Amino acid sequence: MFLFAVGSASLWWAESIGWNMFVFRLFFLCGAVLNVAWLGLGTVYLLGGQRLGNRIRTWLIWLSGFATGIMLVAETRSRIVPSEFPTGKEVFGVAPRALAAVGSGIPALVIIIGALWSAYRVIRRRNPALSSGAQRSVVSAGRLAGGNILIATGTLILSASGSLAGRLGEDRAFAVTLLVGVFVLFLGFLVASNSTRTRSVQRASQYLARAASW
Repeated sequence: MFLFAVGSASLWWAESIGWNMFVFRLFFLCGAVLNVAWLGLGTVYLLGGQRLGNRIRTWLIWLSGFATGIMLVAETRSRIVPSEFPTGKEVFGVAPRALAAVGSGIPALVIIIGALWSAYRVIRRRNPALSSGAQRSVVSAGRLAGGNILIATGTLILSASGSLAGRLGEDRAFAVTLLVGVFVLFLGFLVASNSTRTRSVQRASQYLARAASW
């Protein structure tokens, strides 16, 4: 959510004051390179458990620092016109665009496939995680499946700015997909998080119930 906020604030600043190289670097870094990768980390934690999630998080911290350094010093191909919406293809060379492709493409697949897999497992009344260490107690199977589908849908919406650009213009397309995509993602998070309980929460609830009976 922090990365979404920074990316949205950069877009707001550019549309209000005008684009410049620093604002575009920040917008590109938070929106195209880092954002989806950190969203994907949440899916890894949910499906793979804490141990796998901690390992991926360590790598992601180092890769985020590397990507930030690349974005700050990357050479540019052309100047930015303050009144025109720039694109990474026009401004940057191969390295920043490769970071964006890897940082957005692979994590998006992880989120979408993970969400659909989890929804399928819940419908079959099985553990929605891939690891027994990430076992969760499902309170409402239908709600959890619906939440996962909303998360996958929100990720797809955030990836649809290119198809909307021809109809709405690139700046409006990004604004619309950011607003709708973040809303659907957060709604999916709320729905899914209120439909499961971790083992530790379940054990605590059982302990409190026994203590109350005493």
